[in-house]
Amino acid sequence: MAKRYFTTAIAAVSLIGLSGCVTDPNTGEQKVSRTVLGTAGGAAAGYLLGGIIGGKTARIIGAGVGGVAAGAVGYTMDQQIKELREQTAGTGVDVREDGDSILVNLPNGVTFPVDSYTIQPQFRSTLDSIAQSLRTYPNSLIDVYGYTDSTGSDSYNLQLSKQRAEAVANYLIQQGVPAARIASQGFGETNFVASNDTEAGRAQNRRVELKIIPISQDEVNAARN
Repeated sequence: MAKRYFTTAIAAVSLIGLSGCVTDPNTGEQKVSRTVLGTAGGAAAGYLLGGIIGGKTARIIGAGVGGVAAGAVGYTMDQQIKELREQTAGTGVDVREDGDSILVNLPNGVTFPVDSYTIQPQFRSTLDSIAQSLRTYPNSLIDVYGYTDSTGSDSYNLQLSKQRAEAVANYLIQQGVPAARIASQGFGETNFVASNDTEAGRAQNRRVELKIIPISQDEVNAARN
């Protein structure tokens, strides 16, 4: 029986108490500022949206990232999203805001051959662009997640998802992104984003995701104290 795990993002504006608007450079529209997310509301938002591999405090200390000024986190994040979308346009890669982080979806069909964790040669230039962005914006941590559809055994899919996540993580490291900023994990048959009843849905579920988590100077200071 296919397992169906869904992640629900909860908008907890009432808990965080956000105020003020900014112009999103990606859409030109006004939206709620993320400045508060980088300060008073950051801890609550981070808890609601889920943690990162290995825990944020330990990762910040280990990576030695410098941190972005709290008031500039939202602007920096919007700029990186805009540039990533431009750099990956037409490749099948999806870049979107995911709460207080950036989610980059690498579709399986163009990233890996069937039942393989060897990165397709034609996709390496796209990963090169992503690596360049990660070097340009150094004050962030990067999680690499691997997922599969429900076809095949649990153990096989878990191992394949782990190998694919590690392959992408290692490629980014080879392109100069510090290894201390990156962690990877395979999740196998979990967190489906579409139905496994159709090939189109299964194709969407077979993916690797990069979660880019900007780190503020306040978070760096708190981790070191």
